[in-house]
Amino acid sequence: MVAGLVLAPLAALGVTALNGSEDLWQHLLAYVLPVAVRDTLVLLTGVGLMTAAMGTSLAWLVTAYDFPGRKVLTWALLLPLAVPTYIIAYAYLDILHPVGVVQTTVRALVGVDNPRDFRLPDIRSMVGCIALLGFVLYPYVYLATRAMFLMQSANLLDAARTLGHGRRTVFFRVALPLARPALAVGVSLTLMETLNDIGASEFLGVRTLSVTIYTTWATRADLPGAAQIALAMLAVVMSLVIFERYARRQRSYANDAQHPRPLRPERLRAVPAAAALAAASLPIVIGFVVPALYLAHAAWTRVQADGLSPAIVVEARNTLTVALAGTLLTMVAALVVVYAARLHRSRWSTGITQVASLGYAVPGIVLAIGLLPVITGVNIVLLTSGVAIVIAYVIRFLAIGAGGIESGFSRVPLSVDDAARTLGDSPARRLWRIHLPLTRPALAMSSLLVFVDCMKELPATLMLRPVGFETLATHLYGDAVRGTYEDAAIAALLIVVAGLIPVLLLARAAETSIQR
Repeated sequence: MVAGLVLAPLAALGVTALNGSEDLWQHLLAYVLPVAVRDTLVLLTGVGLMTAAMGTSLAWLVTAYDFPGRKVLTWALLLPLAVPTYIIAYAYLDILHPVGVVQTTVRALVGVDNPRDFRLPDIRSMVGCIALLGFVLYPYVYLATRAMFLMQSANLLDAARTLGHGRRTVFFRVALPLARPALAVGVSLTLMETLNDIGASEFLGVRTLSVTIYTTWATRADLPGAAQIALAMLAVVMSLVIFERYARRQRSYANDAQHPRPLRPERLRAVPAAAALAAASLPIVIGFVVPALYLAHAAWTRVQADGLSPAIVVEARNTLTVALAGTLLTMVAALVVVYAARLHRSRWSTGITQVASLGYAVPGIVLAIGLLPVITGVNIVLLTSGVAIVIAYVIRFLAIGAGGIESGFSRVPLSVDDAARTLGDSPARRLWRIHLPLTRPALAMSSLLVFVDCMKELPATLMLRPVGFETLATHLYGDAVRGTYEDAAIAALLIVVAGLIPVLLLARAAETSIQR
């Protein structure tokens, strides 16, 4: 049933697309899709290359070298994950505005008063979009590749060095090829997040497939046309999934011992140490510190001037309501899927589990287009009451909940289940008395991740919200579109603070597992 819930909007998407006229297809193919596909592919290529280079180099820097501040940087490099892509675009649009603080300061230094006489390049461009998304999404690659670097045996790297290779050659010839599967996974996640983005791309003037789908539906009220574009986007998503699977095909590595000797970092001093500290700190400053300080200052200024708006309180309550409901139902559905696969171990159950986890690969905008006909076909009240938003959250974030629960279940040996079964315990009793208590930390962590993702989700919430229903994310989007940046600072700051909690817990969990 859970797998059917995931497949239903995808099937409805195809049916809706078929209802479009042939003339509409010709118009899309001639005027709309070429630009949207081109911008999407350019954006994916740029973000993929930038995050791969940044994430991998930063992971190697804090793994292979020791310098002042390294221990703090190992977890601080994850902080940009707390800033959603649309919030960093919102922040830098105001910071780098022609009359913003940066350009005003630069003009004062060069002695120019009129903004028309001197201005920096406009951040509303493809290059600006790639740069901002790259500084927010690189931690996906950093986290995956650093874990792989730490698991590599130092004996392999030492053998290469005894053959006369320096650290740079060892990195490119030994460490990087061994980390290729992790690199493929990290880059695939960044590309999925880039495809799901709608706010940053629209704010920065890049017409991606996501932006085109939304404008086709919201501006022209053309659901079949939006569905047809969504099918093209789904083809791009499937290509990314196939790429990730192909990059990891038949790749397995064996260490030279059961407990391999870890890599010992090389101590850096003086200028190299300062350069390493500056290089590792720059992404944190750009991706987290600057936007966080800007939001805190703007929010404080707004509160001092006008107080806390009653609308923010209502929007925060709406956000918490749908996020909590989505988290609860997501974790219940994930628990059903994972536990059923554990009880009935077969290829059939494994396949159903994989189908149920497909939702995370589907961008929120595509999921919303597919859900609209399903929801309205069942009962229009589901759409007007906000239930549709919760259903979208369940489908989209089920993979996160299932992954966390599965990792917790993997720590419980199957022999425990067998022993309980011989004592007459039913599956439900085993779940309640054994698995839930033993997997409580994994359940708590995955629940927190799902909750924050529900709070940050913009495309699906924007498409499926009832009339007059605003969350923090949709409020921020509306103010940014209107250009009233200062009005949304409080909402943006609340989202960033909420996202900071699981990032810090994730960093702590990662360091704990590394030490073990």
